[in-house]
Amino acid sequence: MKRNKVLIILDLSASVIMILGLTGAAFAQHSFKELYQFPGDETGFQPTNSPIIFDAAGNVYGNLVEYDYSTGVVYQLTPNPDGSWTMNDLYQFTGGADGGSPQGAPTFDASGNLYGTTVSLFGGIGANVVFKLAPNPDGTWTESVLYTFSGGADGGSPLSGVILDAAGNLYGTTSGGGASGAGTVFKLAPNPDGTWTESVLYSFSGGSDGGNPNAGLIFDTAGNLYGATPTGGAGAGVVFKLTPNPDGIWTENVLFTFAHARDGADPEGGLTFDAVGNLYGTTRTGGSSNGTVFQLRQNPDHSWTEHVLYRFTGGSDGCFPQSGVTTDSFGNLYGTTQNCGLGSGVAFQLKRHKSGSWTLQVLNEFNNGIGPNRMIFDLSGNLYGTTCCGGSYGYGNLFEIVR
Repeated sequence: MKRNKVLIILDLSASVIMILGLTGAAFAQHSFKELYQFPGDETGFQPTNSPIIFDAAGNVYGNLVEYDYSTGVVYQLTPNPDGSWTMNDLYQFTGGADGGSPQGAPTFDASGNLYGTTVSLFGGIGANVVFKLAPNPDGTWTESVLYTFSGGADGGSPLSGVILDAAGNLYGTTSGGGASGAGTVFKLAPNPDGTWTESVLYSFSGGSDGGNPNAGLIFDTAGNLYGATPTGGAGAGVVFKLTPNPDGIWTENVLFTFAHARDGADPEGGLTFDAVGNLYGTTRTGGSSNGTVFQLRQNPDHSWTEHVLYRFTGGSDGCFPQSGVTTDSFGNLYGTTQNCGLGSGVAFQLKRHKSGSWTLQVLNEFNNGIGPNRMIFDLSGNLYGTTCCGGSYGYGNLFEIVR
């Protein structure tokens, strides 16, 4: 069901003015469509909260997890000429040495291989792994485990997936393990013999440096890593930067500490850059208790200043955003909330104005599905995402918002 409710936010120093309107005339109209209903099958597989990805042919890739989060599937959805979609299970994990529940978004390399992580939320020996899926000429895929976490100093519970650098190294976070049990940032480097070597770039203490990262990482153009943790800092999480040094050691710098107040709290989602180097993200709580969208802007002295772009009210605008945001070429932001609206969250746009103000438009209020994930763009500029649960079979759906 589409809504045209618009909320305008003017950021005036420490004060924030909200103007609620009932017209969408300032915006292009959007249409919402459910493209595919996940059948669940006999095992009850449903989409995770991790983002989906596209390949060059327009196929969609993502993760499904079993209802008890013990095992999961990496899937491919292929669009058909008649507008329907066909699902193909690329690999189903057993919960043993091959991996458990895939949680982070899969990542492609230049050769078309997929990389990801799995976790064991309810036990399972060896289920916390980094894996690779390689396509075969007959259309099947072969899984190989690149690294298995012990849960000790090397990290544990890799919830966020991995990213690749130009040399083919993988980077990710673990929410547990490390020197203090508060999680890590890790690197996996390929060896000539086909094995991979893990190194911990940083172990969080759970104190002022942050702790227990759930989300993944992003690079800047200089090769520095950025991420967020939902704990530590002043008690409500931090945004951090990791800088590589010539000796191979990485240095952490906390860019912003959340204080569990109007600046936001619990940044569980990933970050994104705009074209001029500003960082954007979401906090699940804080603001007016229902979460925020925030911007971090770098100052001439290299410090960073946070600006809250929107504080969710918990009404028709949604509440508890936890997946981060996506930006378009005009600098507008798009995201989802996990709850409120009609009860199952909303998809929203934050439109950026030359005056410096931002306007929120609700693109869709979900009433048949739980927890829409972080949305992505296709090559035509339309938005895609999935919901967990709901849909015709009760196991979620793939949706599109045409702009």
